[in-house]
Amino acid sequence: MSHDPLGALVPGWAPADDSGVDGPLAGLRVVVKDVIDVAGSVTGAGNPDWAAAREPADESAVAVAALIGAGASLIGKGQCAELAFSLSGDNVHFGMPTNPASRDRDPGGSTSGPASAVAGGLCGLGIGTDTLGSIRVPASYCGVYGFRPTHGRISTHGVLPLAQSFDTVGLLAADPDRLRQAAGVLLGSDSEVAPLPSRLLLSPPLFAAAEAEVADSARSAAGDLAGRLGAELSETEILDGAPMPAEAMAAFNVLQGVQVWRNYGGWVETSRPSLGPDIASRLERASRFGPDDVAGAEPVAGAIAAAVSRLRPGEALVLPTTGTPAPGREAGADERERARVSAGQLTSIATLAGAPAISLPLLDVGAPVGLSLVGAPGSDLSLLAAA
Repeated sequence: MSHDPLGALVPGWAPADDSGVDGPLAGLRVVVKDVIDVAGSVTGAGNPDWAAAREPADESAVAVAALIGAGASLIGKGQCAELAFSLSGDNVHFGMPTNPASRDRDPGGSTSGPASAVAGGLCGLGIGTDTLGSIRVPASYCGVYGFRPTHGRISTHGVLPLAQSFDTVGLLAADPDRLRQAAGVLLGSDSEVAPLPSRLLLSPPLFAAAEAEVADSARSAAGDLAGRLGAELSETEILDGAPMPAEAMAAFNVLQGVQVWRNYGGWVETSRPSLGPDIASRLERASRFGPDDVAGAEPVAGAIAAAVSRLRPGEALVLPTTGTPAPGREAGADERERARVSAGQLTSIATLAGAPAISLPLLDVGAPVGLSLVGAPGSDLSLLAAA
């Protein structure tokens, strides 16, 4: 295991010797979230009971194998929230990794370990998962770049599922060029040149979901970004008539919860694992969703997806990645829940649309907050070019 002053890595994990591999990512050090298979290692999912009942993976996840094949070197597996079912970086079993950008604050989750490792310089790239925002939220809180691809663009084979309709493999980096290179390898488009977004669109309901200081800072940063890209900046009515952010997140909670319980309900009921109180509460809520809840949520998700699909080539929504900076490391349950809800109302837009999103470390309100771009499905390369 690499030296780990941040508490970001899974203890006792030793990488295989992959030295000497040449490729476009040669020299790039990578930390892999512990819900993604690495050959010869147990995928622990942030829970010791889950890990104890699992055998080492026979092969690495498709995304991990692609990075290694392009010359990247794995230096560790990164800590994560239990089952990747949280936007907080806390884990009752393994603690909370340090947020190098704001050491008295939460690094965000569920890809907490890789985000901490990237922000602290232990590695150049973190690979994790983003369902509701588990790449984008820690990117926002830790002041790094975070990329969620179009749903289905990067293989999730060898990745522990949370909610398959929304799960993606995403990336974290402090260097936008490295982020683009690594994303290009995984997207199968590492030699393609994409046009920059030519029109950035602000939707007032999304800014209203953020704290006033964050919203104001995001508007200012959006203007600066548009100037640097040579892009037009204007307000848009593209989400007019679509459900509000609070409705979007409520619908997501139902649709995700049904799938989470399908994936883990049997294990919870038969194994009675030790779970943190927030994860246990979320699983209990998931167990209660039924067909009527799904029937009410699906039209909301469909309306959000239809609105985002109306984005034209060259257009991207611009919005705060999270509605608040990270809560304090010692924050209570109520403060953490407020931060989770505020973030989820914003991140759920791309998630429900199956759309790509990128968080850029462009805001500072006494602590880092990201500025996100969301494009229509398939516009991944344009967002990466903007970084």
